[in-house]
Amino acid sequence: MQTQRQSGFTLLELMIVIAIIGILSSIAIPAYETYSDRSRFTEVVTAASAFKSAAEVAVQTGRANAIGQLNAGALGIPDTINAGNSVGQYVQSVDMAVGVITATATAELSSESYTLTATITNNGIRWSEGGSCAAAGLC
Repeated sequence: MQTQRQSGFTLLELMIVIAIIGILSSIAIPAYETYSDRSRFTEVVTAASAFKSAAEVAVQTGRANAIGQLNAGALGIPDTINAGNSVGQYVQSVDMAVGVITATATAELSSESYTLTATITNNGIRWSEGGSCAAAGLC
């Protein structure tokens, strides 16, 4: 008589594979969430770029020669942007006052802020990044 041999995986082998998948996913999911938040926060950084470009043009054309002149709604710099202005899904507000651009994310991104501080130099403007987004690893 011939004996038939069963083919397939044992229960122990299947449980080991499930355990390995669980370990890998416990590492990958938090990394993916951080990646997702960073990609969403780029919308906030992009919203600040309109203010940055307008301020650079104002300085380069000679319309502004002091930091105090760089304010929202003046010298071609856009007015303050609020959530109702349809800037983006993750942008709460963008404002510029005395050469400092402050862009704030919505509560979905923990209301983190992104700031650009202008310094007028002989060649134009030098920008310094800051805000709470740096500590959160978003910008």
